[in-house]
Amino acid sequence: MKFRISRADTRAEYRRILGHLEFDSGAAFLKVILCFLAAALTAFLPNYPGLEESARWSLAIVAFCGLLWMTEAIPAFAVALLGIGLQIIILGAPGGVMAVDGDSKSWQQFVEPWASPSMWLFFGGFILARASSRTGLDRDLADRLLRLAGAKPERILLVAMLTTFVFSMFLSNTATAAMMIAILGPMLASSQSSSAARTLTIGGAFSANLGGMGTIIGTPPNAIASGLLNEVYEVDFLRWMLFGLPPAMLLLGGLFFVLQKKVRGAELHLGGNVSDGPEAIPESGAGLAEPRLLPRWQRWTVLVVFLATVSLWLSGSWHGIPTAVVSFLPIVVFSITGVIRAEEIRTLDWDILILLAGGLSLGVGVAESGLASWLASQLATLPIQPWAMAMVFSLLTLLLSNFMSNTAAANILIPIGIAAGTSLAGAKEAAAFAIPMALSASAAMCLPISTPPNAIAFAGGQVRSRDFILPGAVIGLCAFPLTSVWSRLLLQWMG
Repeated sequence: MKFRISRADTRAEYRRILGHLEFDSGAAFLKVILCFLAAALTAFLPNYPGLEESARWSLAIVAFCGLLWMTEAIPAFAVALLGIGLQIIILGAPGGVMAVDGDSKSWQQFVEPWASPSMWLFFGGFILARASSRTGLDRDLADRLLRLAGAKPERILLVAMLTTFVFSMFLSNTATAAMMIAILGPMLASSQSSSAARTLTIGGAFSANLGGMGTIIGTPPNAIASGLLNEVYEVDFLRWMLFGLPPAMLLLGGLFFVLQKKVRGAELHLGGNVSDGPEAIPESGAGLAEPRLLPRWQRWTVLVVFLATVSLWLSGSWHGIPTAVVSFLPIVVFSITGVIRAEEIRTLDWDILILLAGGLSLGVGVAESGLASWLASQLATLPIQPWAMAMVFSLLTLLLSNFMSNTAAANILIPIGIAAGTSLAGAKEAAAFAIPMALSASAAMCLPISTPPNAIAFAGGQVRSRDFILPGAVIGLCAFPLTSVWSRLLLQWMG
């Protein structure tokens, strides 16, 4: 049998292949140039009294990176790498504005965040999540929990939201949202009520966002705030849960109270088992590949190590082992047992880790260049109480995170907030600024683009853009004062 390929087919194939490589370089280059000019004008044109040269250059770098993140001129992880590179070249390299005479290693302070405890803690969380996904442990547990809900729609909604919330505290909220929507997929497709399907989808996405507030590894802004606070006020795993979990649970309860009215009376039936058997787990990135049978002992290994790791994280104040050191337990055990292989390591969210490192590095630059202290001195002259200023910073983080990556927003604003809090009332006030800012970043969910779980929910076709606006706005407007007040009260109680 002969196959004939026409010239038109060939041209169409070329266009299809080249479409994957298409990049609007002209528009991107123009955005970069405009961002550079705006940052340069912001840093060097006005006469800022008392602002030293190193702080002025640091302001230029932060403004440049912030504008690039907001305009999405280049990928977010590339902006983080650019920020680190600019700080090394301009501030820390021999001859740089912050270089010390005779010291050729000043630049190292900008790359040291790569090995910071926050990075290893987050990396350990990624390993736990990837191991749970590869063995199917997460899907199996979620599927079993949903089956306990029965057929009552309010109970299905409650179990789905609670399961997503808890999983998102320890696993990627993006992966958790995708997993839960996939499990609910057959039920959503067969539902006669579009309102009920829409409500379940929004409940799953918002629960994933709120669950990320509960732990340091729940979302990158939490790790950024914790990492930057380490120098002035240590926040371990359990202490962060005390700050983040109560307001997150309160917001989740309010969300369920509103949403359960919309599913009342609907007919919902959970479909077949998503995994079609406990051991049929598709390979990562396999797409249409045949399922691969994994040994049952690997799933038990993941479950035992997961419970042990979380238990050690929560009891750090008793045994004294740092949370970052505990993270090596899943990293080492899963690697030597073959649960995590080279293929899984390659598929980790390295762009998120790069964003985290870039934010911590920018924080070093802002602090060491004198920019933080200068900004703090300017803010201290404003006729506003510290608690009110902390709320303003949290509100600003919330608003900015609705329109750009919440990690990028945290990278820009949290170092400034910590500097402002420290200058006003010391280390404890710095925590009263930074923690609500990180939590508010996770509460930004007014648009499909605000968070990855929102984007996943929107891509399913069950919800419209306007469906996010009202509930997302209510959650955000409740979250920033709630987290600010709770954090301040808890800090006072801790002494």
